[in-house]
This record gives sequence, C-alpha cells and structure tokens, in this order.
Amino acid sequence: MSALNPATPIAASSGCKSSRCGSSAQQMNGLPSAIMQKVQDHPCYSEEAHHHFARMHVAVAPACNIQCNYCNRKYDCSNESRPGVVSEVLTAEQAVQKTLAVAAAIPQMSVLGIAGPGDALANPERTFTTFGELTRRAPDLKLCLSTNGLMLPKYVDQIAAYKVDHVTITINCIDPDIGAQIYPWIFWNHRRVTGREASEILIAQQQKGLEMLVERGILVKVNSVMIPGINDAHLKEVSRVVRAKGAFLHNVMPLISEAEHGTHFGLTGQRGPTPQELKALQDECAGEMNMMRHCQQCRADAVGMLGEDRGAEFSIEKVAAMQIDEVAAMQRRVALRETINAELAAKRAARHAEPAQVLALRPAVPPPELGRAVRMAVATGSGMLIDQHFGHARAFSVYEVREGKVEWLETRAAAQYCGGADDCGETESTLARTIATLADCEVVLCSRVGIEPWGKLEAAGIRPDVEHAMESIEAAAAAVWQAMLAAGQLDAPRDAQRRA
Repeated sequence: MSALNPATPIAASSGCKSSRCGSSAQQMNGLPSAIMQKVQDHPCYSEEAHHHFARMHVAVAPACNIQCNYCNRKYDCSNESRPGVVSEVLTAEQAVQKTLAVAAAIPQMSVLGIAGPGDALANPERTFTTFGELTRRAPDLKLCLSTNGLMLPKYVDQIAAYKVDHVTITINCIDPDIGAQIYPWIFWNHRRVTGREASEILIAQQQKGLEMLVERGILVKVNSVMIPGINDAHLKEVSRVVRAKGAFLHNVMPLISEAEHGTHFGLTGQRGPTPQELKALQDECAGEMNMMRHCQQCRADAVGMLGEDRGAEFSIEKVAAMQIDEVAAMQRRVALRETINAELAAKRAARHAEPAQVLALRPAVPPPELGRAVRMAVATGSGMLIDQHFGHARAFSVYEVREGKVEWLETRAAAQYCGGADDCGETESTLARTIATLADCEVVLCSRVGIEPWGKLEAAGIRPDVEHAMESIEAAAAAVWQAMLAAGQLDAPRDAQRRA
C-alpha cells in the first residue's frame, strides 16, 4: 500500500456500521473520552482504526513459561500467518532499529507491540529494554504487549512505568478442569506444574493481573481461543467475568488446528470452529461486552496494516543499511495521524447526526425492501479498496449487502496458498480450506484470481468478481448487488438458486 500524504483526504471507509461489530464506530461513540483517545488510532483495538493505521510486532521474546495444546512456535514460515511464527528473533537493540526503520517507511504506523514468539513477560529484560529505548526515541508510538498472564501481577508496575497503555491477556477459561485440557504444564516458582493445579495457578494470576491493570487505567483486551467441545460453551461466562473486572474488549479467535502445524490439537484431530460457529459465539458474547471481529491472528513479527505483512522488507540486514531521520519521520507520523483522526471524527459526528435526519424523513409506511441480502467476501489489504489477489489474501472481509446498505460483518482468517505473482504454490487442501471459510458467501471480490481457483469457487456456488479491482469496497459491493437484482438472481433464496 502506498504511503498517504498528510494533506490527502482519506478514501471512503468501509468500516463497520453494525452494533454487532466489536469496537465499531457506533459502540465507540458511547465510550468515555479517555478510552476513545486511546483506541482511535490503535488498529488492533478499533475496527475503524484498522483501515487507516498500521502496527508492528517485534519478536524479542522467544521463551515461554506455559505450554498450550494449540501452540507450536516453529520459525521461518513466510506464507503462514499465526501467533508464534517469526522469521528472526531480535535483540532489544535490533528491535529498536527495526521499529525506527518501519516507522519511517510506513507513516501510518501507530502501534509497536511485543507478542512473542513466546511470552513478553517470560522475557522481561528484553521486553522492557525495548520499550524503554522506544519511549525515548519514538514517544509518539503506542506501546502494547500480549501475555498469557502468568507473570502479569509481578510486572504490572513496570508496565505502567514504561507507559504501556494497552495489554492483551489470553484467557481461554476460568474453570481449571477446562484449563487442564488446554494447558499441559506451566513453569512456576522454578518448577514445572501440570494438570489441574497448573490451570488453577494460571487462572488466578490472569485474573489478578487483569484487576491490577484496570486499577492503573491500562486498557485491557482479552483474547480467547475457541476450541469446539472444550471451551466453546464456557466462553460466554469468560466474557461476562472479564467484563465485570474491567476488560474493554473480548476477541474470540478460532482454533488453528491443521495437522501440518505440529500442535498437539492438530496431531490429535481436534477441529477448529466453522465461521458460522465462531460468529454465533461472538454474537452470544456480544451481549456481555464489546467484541473484536477483525483479528488477523498475526505473526509475532507482523509489519504493516492488518491483513498485510511487509516484514520481508525490513530484515535486520536491510534495516542496517537504511539511513533514518528519526525526528522528521516522527513529525510526518504525527501530522498524518492528526489528519486521519480529524477526518474520522468528522465521519463519526456525521453518523451520530444521521438517525435524527432519517427519522424526520422516514415515510409513515416504509416501502418494501427489494431483493434479499447477499453476503460477499472481499480480498483487501487496505480495508478500503478491492486491492488483493485472491491467492495472496490471508484474510477476507465479509459484508452483507442489500438495497441501500453495505454492512461489514467480520474479518475471516484464511490460508494463503499463493506465494507471489510468479509463484503460486497452490495445494488442493489449502484452497479447499479457503473455500470452506467462505462457504456462506455468494460473491468474492478480488483484484485477480487464477483459473483453477475460479472454477472451484464457482463449483462451490461462490462467484469470483475481478471487474471492480482497486475500487471502493462499498461502491463495488453495491454495484454487484444491483447487477444481481437486475439479473433476477435475488428473487429466490440462495439455496434455491444453487439447486436450479
């Protein structure tokens, strides 16, 4: 994605307009101003912000103090996007160098996080050395970390001292019997603890750490991995409890359980949830607290906008050769951030005023709605334009389109099967998984798609569309819906259309 000029207006956002969406614009309008200020340019906390701001994870934390049955921290898998995967483990000095280089090249960057590949707080010296130096040299960047929570109470004061105002805790359960099925062991007080006892300790530390962070005014997001048959029925209670203790956002993510990843769950046949199961659980939890639905389950060395990874551009070797004017780069970031936030604030204000105008103009008897709703998947790196090749997408934004309305529903992670424009390492299983992920969609909008996936998508009842490449998502989706209406394709339910 090309860099934005601070003087250039933002393209029309395809942000969420549904109250079902996690940190959507509508829900954010009801937040205290202090929290609004913290999340408005944080792409991992705000669905609206992720269309406009970039983030970066630095992989300075290789050690981990717990074992999860869904985790295998293998390195250097460039086509794989999942937590725990990195190409280079960095020293604190290298992490600072790389952060300054990325922040100079990508002025949309607003957040620097430490998320592994192990646990940030199992590597406290590396983590806090990195934060300390960046606080001095790039004070405009938001700092955040992700942790399993085992050592969180011990380091809350340090987190606050380094002005880390966003922390993510992975909390998969609050019941030790369920935890014993997820965590084989933890390393606690210089010994390995297993079974139910390990889960009891971990859960107690997570809850204590959450409470301590909230007391200090640090924003907390809770991640939970949905594991069908183990914790899926329990996560609504997790959501209720963490909200009561002050967590701001809950991110229920699907278990990644392909056998080739080498995890315990993958090798024992534990399945992940379907997109429909995941959405149903997110909807249930949404009754308790704000839900995040745009998570990309990023690598621990991710660079760029959510849904893209530019890490290969910033290897340690390439960064060492770069000449960086840190002051000028920071000034550029700050100016761009102010421009984007001003435009987003104007859009939020316009949306806030919209209901009153609609009510005043609404006829006594509304006209019948034309056609039916159509679900469409979009391959997008920017979140605004249809700008990705189908085979390059690691995630798809899913929209529901009807007369006069294009509504973002969620972002779905997918397996990238194409390694580049000239090298498509497509496999049958990878493409099949992507098609299964999009099974409830009728159309997939992308910039390009190969002949073979085109045929298989059509065979699955999903129509590829490349006619609107590089167009605004909302405008293109509305145009496709209108064309389907004109062709008589919306007169019957989708299942009836497919049988015909």
